Amino acid sequence: MAKTNYTFEKRQKELAKKKKQEEKRLKKVAPKDEQPQEAPQQQSADETAAT
Repeated sequence: MAKTNYTFEKRQKELAKKKKQEEKRLKKVAPKDEQPQEAPQQQSADETAAT
């Protein structure tokens, strides 16, 4: 019977956990980045409507 490689399993769990945390971090950062980009577009639409 093969011996279980616990260090490999532990490393895989750690990598999965880090990946999940990074995805969460990116989700939190993404809305902040999108808001300033949307605001200038709305301003330019308002300026063109006023003229």
